[in-house]
Amino acid sequence: MILLYALIGLAVLAAFYGVGIYNRLVKLSTLVAEAWSGIDVQLKKRYDLIPNLVETVKGYASHEKETFENVTKARNQAQNATTVEGQQAAENQLNRALINLYAVAEQYPELKANANFLSLQNELSVIESDIEKSRRYYNGTTRDYNILIDSFPSNIIAGMTTFKKAAFFEIDTEAERQNPQVKF
Repeated sequence: MILLYALIGLAVLAAFYGVGIYNRLVKLSTLVAEAWSGIDVQLKKRYDLIPNLVETVKGYASHEKETFENVTKARNQAQNATTVEGQQAAENQLNRALINLYAVAEQYPELKANANFLSLQNELSVIESDIEKSRRYYNGTTRDYNILIDSFPSNIIAGMTTFKKAAFFEIDTEAERQNPQVKF
């Protein structure tokens, strides 16, 4: 009889432990989603700022049509990305397009002195910093979540449910690891 009570007690403890692991997985999964939402908010600010930046540069360098089209196209692709991997690729392309836009702006000293352009440049610099912080938070929560999914015995609970590892937000090439230059 004592053995039966001991087995029932162990089963109850194992069930509570399993529920605790499941709840921790739910919590970390929610934190990963929240962190991604933070990145999304910062990227939206950036996307909203880009058309103003392009229009300001356009006023001084109207013959650089291809550069403006590339920035607009890259911005639209980045806005429409739906996965972490798709967002990474789109952001890399947008960063390259913005670097080209800054190179065009560099050729126009009167543009670099324009108050509107300087204000947009400052806003973009702040947003880039916020995006970096959001990416770090996302990757930190993703790391914790993925560790829990890979660790024993939580990997058993994760395998029995729908919890899957989250992708890190990484940059593909070394050249793209640098923020776009926003100093003029």
